[in-house]
Amino acid sequence: METIQEPSAPGLPQSWSRRLSRWGSVREAAVFLFGFTLFFLQGWRKRLPSWATVREVAVFLGFALFFLVYGQTPLTGGAGLGLVGADEPRYAQIAHEMLDRFDAAHTLKGKLSACVTPYLYGQPWLEKPALYYWRAMFVFQDFGVHDWTARLPSATFAFIMVALIYLHMRRFRPGGHLDAALITVACAGIMGFARGASTDMQMAAPLAIGLLGWYAWYETDSKFWLFDIYFFTGVATLAKGPVAPFLALVIVAAFAFLRREWSILWRSFWWPGVALYFAMVLPWFIAVQYKNPDFFRVFFMEHNLERFATNRYEHQQPFWYYLVVALLAVMPWTVVAVRALIDGIQTSFCEWRARNSMNCKPCAGRPGDAFPEFLVLWALIPIAFFSLSQSKLPGYILPSIPPITILTGDYLFRRRKAGLNRWVLLGHALLCGVMTMATLLLPWFVAHGRQMPPLTALLVAAISATGAVLLILIVVKGYGVARLRLVTSGVLVVLLLFLFGVGPFFGSPAIAQSKRVIHLLDRSYSARPLAERLAKLAPGDETVAVFRVRRDVEYGLSFYRNREVVNYEEDGVPDEQHLLVMRVSGRGADPQAPAALEEYLEGRPHEQLFSWPEQGLLIYTVGAR
Repeated sequence: METIQEPSAPGLPQSWSRRLSRWGSVREAAVFLFGFTLFFLQGWRKRLPSWATVREVAVFLGFALFFLVYGQTPLTGGAGLGLVGADEPRYAQIAHEMLDRFDAAHTLKGKLSACVTPYLYGQPWLEKPALYYWRAMFVFQDFGVHDWTARLPSATFAFIMVALIYLHMRRFRPGGHLDAALITVACAGIMGFARGASTDMQMAAPLAIGLLGWYAWYETDSKFWLFDIYFFTGVATLAKGPVAPFLALVIVAAFAFLRREWSILWRSFWWPGVALYFAMVLPWFIAVQYKNPDFFRVFFMEHNLERFATNRYEHQQPFWYYLVVALLAVMPWTVVAVRALIDGIQTSFCEWRARNSMNCKPCAGRPGDAFPEFLVLWALIPIAFFSLSQSKLPGYILPSIPPITILTGDYLFRRRKAGLNRWVLLGHALLCGVMTMATLLLPWFVAHGRQMPPLTALLVAAISATGAVLLILIVVKGYGVARLRLVTSGVLVVLLLFLFGVGPFFGSPAIAQSKRVIHLLDRSYSARPLAERLAKLAPGDETVAVFRVRRDVEYGLSFYRNREVVNYEEDGVPDEQHLLVMRVSGRGADPQAPAALEEYLEGRPHEQLFSWPEQGLLIYTVGAR
C-alpha cells in the first residue's frame, strides 16, 4: 500500500513543517480548552452577583460618594468652602508642619522622629494624638497642601464606616442593610463631620467598625470578628486618646450586665488582641512622652480629665445640650429615628422582662434578638457620659449617630409590610419641608442677618418646601416604605446642589450662576477669600497682623499664608510695615476696637485699604516704626 506524504509548506523550516503536521492535535486541544472555558464560565456565572445586587451596590456607592465628597474636591463639585472654625485650619497647619519636618529629614530615624511630636508654629501641640496629622500629612504629600486635601482623612474614614455598615447588615441583618447605610451617610452629623478637617470622625468611624465587629463575634463566636474591636479601638485611641477604649469597654460591659451574660467579658479578653492593641498604641505614646516630658500633664490631665471636670476651655453647655445635638445630627431622619429608638428601647425592655420573668411572653417580631439592645446601649451611653462633662462640643457624641441610623434602617425595613404610622410619615415629610425652606432662605439670613426676607423669597421657599413634603408623601403612598430612603435622599441631593452649585464634575465646567451661594458662604465663614486678596497686597514672606478678630480668622489666615500672623494683643505691634486685619462689627465685636487700635499704634501712620463686610473686618496698611 502506497503512503502519500503531504508536502510541507514551501519555504518553511522543517520544524514548522512538523508543527503544521500536528495541527489536528492543536485543534483538538483548542476545542477542549474552549469547552472547559464555557463550563468554567457557566459555573462562575452562578457565583457572580445578581443584577439586583449590582444595582443596589451602585445606588449605595452613588449616594455615598455624592454625600461625602460633592462640593469638597476640585473634580466633584469644586472645593467651594474653605476651612471654617478654629480647629480646621489649626489641625491642617499642624499636619503641614509635620510634613515639612518629615520631608526635611534624610534618614529613616529622622523621618520617624518627625512623626512623633505635632508642632504648631514651631511649638509642640500636645492636645490630641497624632492619627489625623499622619493621615493628612500623607494626603498632602500625594495631592498637595490644600483645604480640601485636609478634609480627605475624615471623608475616607466616613466612607469606610458606611461601607462596613452596609456589609455588616447585609450579612447579619439582610433586608435593612441599604436603608441603614444610606440613612447613615445621608444624615447631617455624618455629612458634616465627614467634611471637616478634625479628629472627631477619626475616632467615631473606627470605634463604630470595632463595635460592629465585636457584635459579629458575639453572634458567631469567631475570633476573626474579635480582631476588629482590638484593632479599630487602637486606631480610635490614636485619634483621640483613652476615651475610645473607655466607651468601648462601658458599652460591652453594659450589654453583658443587661443580658446577664458576664462570661462574654472574659471571653472578649483575647491575648492576641490585647497585644495588638498595645503594639499599635504604646509606641507613639511612649515616644511622645520621651520627647516631651510634659505630655502626660498636658494631654491626660488637662485635655482629658480637666476638660471633662471643669469649664477651663469655655465650652460649658446645659445638661440637655446633647439631646438637641443628637436630634439635629440625624436630620432629616429625626422623626423616624426617634420612633426607631423608642422601638429599640421597647424591644430591649421586652427582652429583659422575658429573660427575668417565667410568665412573660416572648417579644413579638424578633424574640431573642440582642442586636437592638446592643445598639440602644451604644447610642445612649456616649450621650449620657458626655452630658456629665463640663466641656461640651457637638463632635463628642458623634459615636452615638451610627447606632441610631442603623436602628432607623432596620426599623424601616421591618415596617415595609405594615407601613409607617401616618403621623411618623407626616412628621418626617414636614421636617424635610422645613429643612428645605431653611436651606433656601439660608443665603438671605447669612447676608442680611435677622432681617425678614422679601415676600418673593418666602413664597419660593414655601412652595419648594411644600413640593418636598408632597413628593415624599406621594412616593411612599404609591410605592411603599421601601422608597422612603430614595425620595428623601433625592431631596437632599437637590439641596446640596443648591448650596454647592452644579459642577465641575471630572472635567465638565461648573455652571457659574449656581455657585453664588457657596461663594457667599465662603466669604462669610472662611478666611480663604480674604487670604487670597491679602496675598496680592503682601506676598507670603511679608507680615500680616490681626487685632481683636475671631480665632477662626487668625488660624485661617495663618494656614493659607503658611505663616503665623502676628496678634497685636499677644505679640505686640511689629516694627516693620505690615497689613492689619481688625474686626469692627458683627456678633461679639468690640465697639472700642478703633479707639484701642490708636493706643496700640502710638501715632504710627496707617490707612484703611478695604473692608470685608461679610465678617465685619477692616484691613489697614500700617507704616514702619
